[in-house]
Order: sequence, then structure tokens, then C-alpha cells
Amino acid sequence: MADFFATYGSLIVSMVLGALVGLSLYLPLMTGQLSLASPGFYALGGYIAAILSTKVFTSSSSLFPIPLLLLEMLIAGVICGLLGVMVGIPALRLRGIYLAIATIAFVEVLRVISLNLDITGGAVGIFGIPQPFQTPIEYLWIALPLLLISMVLFYRLERIRVGRAFLAIREDELAAGAMGINPTYYKVLAFTLGAILAGVVGAISAHFLNTWNARQGTFDSSIIYLTFVLIGGSRTFLGPVVGGMVFTALPEILRSLADTGGLPNWLGQFLRDGRLIIFGFLIIIGTIFFPQGLITPDIFQRRKIMEKRTAKGAKSAK
Repeated sequence: MADFFATYGSLIVSMVLGALVGLSLYLPLMTGQLSLASPGFYALGGYIAAILSTKVFTSSSSLFPIPLLLLEMLIAGVICGLLGVMVGIPALRLRGIYLAIATIAFVEVLRVISLNLDITGGAVGIFGIPQPFQTPIEYLWIALPLLLISMVLFYRLERIRVGRAFLAIREDELAAGAMGINPTYYKVLAFTLGAILAGVVGAISAHFLNTWNARQGTFDSSIIYLTFVLIGGSRTFLGPVVGGMVFTALPEILRSLADTGGLPNWLGQFLRDGRLIIFGFLIIIGTIFFPQGLITPDIFQRRKIMEKRTAKGAKSAK
């Protein structure tokens, strides 16, 4: 077991972080807004943690203090939340593909800014970010509770007034407005909550990766994170969790397949470097054959129906 965690510890933690990023993208989608701004907030949160840990929260101990990491997560969440409000109020007046283009532009603006600032290390980035844990698998002590807490909150969110307002806006914004729901308020709220979660995950990821640069928040990242949600499922919070874990592990699976013997050189190279093409192909196939993703609310309803039928069959047999 120790050898397993030593070999796949980084991948397991990356899968958990991928699920969290997927949830951050799922929040705006709950209101029907195709926002691709999560990579920007994710990159910003990472830069905040990297700058604070290397320039402000300097420590003489061999391991970075956990309380300081939690403080960095809090600061990253607050800053990303405030920026989310500032960006969301004007941007969410747009809809559909126009909102997607606007949020992609936001991600690119942040990327260009980070490339030209000295405090972010320019194109090189920030290296030597201190580690709070001795091994990668120990990051689960932070990432896994955050994922579980997020899942519980999302479960409750879908069943309270705010979550129902999100879903009503997604189904029909005009009808929701006629019922007294303020679409602008709830859309900005969902966008801001997604920004906060992305920033917090970015703060953890900066320490986990030990380096942070402008490549963490790009258009490519937006496509990958969008795949998490669209293929995993955009109608329930479990979809982005499953999609984030599966598609984070997929590149490693493709690399393993590429290293198997007997494959042509071109196919092996494609499996190693063509993940964006593969992800794009999966988005096209998924939206055609699985418009709501692989994980849908109907799955749980069918399970309840099957359980009721089984219970009735057991009673009739008695």
C-alpha cells in the first residue's frame, strides 16, 4: 500500500483538486451561464499563495505551517470573491457564447498581466514554493475534507431557496423573474461562489505543484475544465466531481497506453500530446449523445424506483 501511494499519490491528489475545480465551474452553470473564468481565478489564487508563502509568510522551519496555508486559502478566496463580483456584474449581462468569450478574455487578461509583472516572476513564474507536507499524498488532509465539505454544501444548495432560484433561472430566466426572483443577483452570487472556490483550490495547488506560472490559467485549461462538467454531468454536483477525477486521470492513462509496446510511433505520440484534441472530441460526442452528461439526476430517481420495486417484491413474497 505504501508503494501504491508513493507511486500514485500525486495523481490521487490531482484528481481531488480537479473535482474541486469542476465544482467551481459548475456553480455558474447552475444558473445557465456558460462561464469559463474559473482558470483565471484558479491562477490568481495560486499566485496569491505563491507570493505570500515566498515573500511574506517566510518560515525557518523545514515544513510550511498549516495555519499559514489555511490563511492563504482564506485570503485567496476573499480576493477572488471580490474580483468575481467586480467582473460578474458587467459580464453576466451577456448570455451564451458571448459570456463564454467575455470570460475567456478575462482569463487571457490575467495571463498577460502575470506574464509582465515582476512580482509574479514573469514568464518563468514562481519557484520553490514551500511545502506544508513531506509527501504529495498528505495533501489529502487538506484537499479531501475540502471536497467533502463542498459536496455537502452543494447537496444542500440544490435543496434550499437559493439553489432552487439558481435552477429556476437556468430553466427559464424570464419566468423566474416573473416569479419575483432577481436573476442578476443570483447569477452574480453563483459566479462569485465559483470564483471563491477556484481561488481556494488554486492556493492549495500552488503549494502542491511547488511552482506557479502563467500556464496554470489559459484557454486550454478552460477547455479541460469545461470537459469535466459537460461530460461528467451539468445537472447535478456529482457530475463535475466524477468528471474532474476521471479526466484528470485520463492523460496519465493515455501516457500509459502510449508506452505499451506494438503501437505505431505516430499513435503513441498522439496519445501523449493530443489530449486537447481528445478532450474536444469527447465534448462533441458527449453533447450529442449525453447532453446532460454521464451523471444525471435521473440516475438517482431510477435507483429509488428500483429500490421501491424490490421492497414491494419482498413484501409480496412474504
